[in-house]
Amino acid sequence: MPWRAEPGQTTDAYRVWLSEIMLQQTTVTAVIPYYERFVSRFPTVEALAEAPLDTVLSAWAGLGYYARARNLHACARAVAGMGGFPRDLQGLQDLPGIGVYTASAIGSIAFGLPTVPVDGNVERVTSRLFAIDTPLPLAKPLMRAAAERLGTDPLARERPSDFAQALFDLGAGLCTPTSPACGVCPWTDACQARKAGIADRLPIKAPKKVRPVRYGVHFWLTDRGGNVLLRRRPERGLLGGMTELPGTPWRLEKWTQAEAMSHAPMPANWRPVGQVQHGFTHFELVLDIFAASVPALESEGFQHPIADLGRVALPSVMQKCVRQAQGEVAEK
Repeated sequence: MPWRAEPGQTTDAYRVWLSEIMLQQTTVTAVIPYYERFVSRFPTVEALAEAPLDTVLSAWAGLGYYARARNLHACARAVAGMGGFPRDLQGLQDLPGIGVYTASAIGSIAFGLPTVPVDGNVERVTSRLFAIDTPLPLAKPLMRAAAERLGTDPLARERPSDFAQALFDLGAGLCTPTSPACGVCPWTDACQARKAGIADRLPIKAPKKVRPVRYGVHFWLTDRGGNVLLRRRPERGLLGGMTELPGTPWRLEKWTQAEAMSHAPMPANWRPVGQVQHGFTHFELVLDIFAASVPALESEGFQHPIADLGRVALPSVMQKCVRQAQGEVAEK
């Protein structure tokens, strides 16, 4: 993985921190291209700190969970101001957007602190190794204690960076969620879950809650000069500070066309151009898209050239709306 130091190289705390923030709620496969573009654009924590927030949000667009990007920028400024990352766990946890796990990952991998970071992979390994059959999330303290027990091993204390990353790799490559490769695992003989024949059933997850569906309407409004009307979301809340197409609030009831039109940015010959669906952590979102063109954009928000939308910090759901609107408009 591109954020890992090669043998003989010094681990860069900036790259460890950046990768860990990006990997929250996101897969390695999805993160790698974003990470590579990000470090090319912001090669140091100082470069990231000096960049405008809008530039950072634009580079982050598509990764989701945008509070991470705002905290990333705030953290970079704090770290640059103090001349580098703190080298203790509490100092790391005091930084914006860094919790217990991320502090432990940076501390062990970058600075060799004797701590074991517990991510989903490590939870799975410890639950099987020690046959922890308590359902999640109640099992988390037990998994944390089990990881700390592993961390008392002399090798773990001597090489905490290698040990932490080896645990990550063991969970990602062998002790996988389904069909764990117990036959080639180095801890086969010690694994209590394998002995009990329950390895593939651990960890036990709580039943998933049904996510509610919310509904909204957004408007693709263009002018004769090739511009589209955009607006910025409030700084606080979901997708805070990101750019979006004007639209209604998102609510549990469907919007009638008459209700939706009261939120249209301008009177125009509006026509429906399709629907977009998008999943958030706690709810599903269904958006109806309407499009229109006017001679000039005269509404709250700001206009932006359609041909240059790639430079705007549009979250994934708004990118879907744009693609839907552009595709339908082109067909018309």
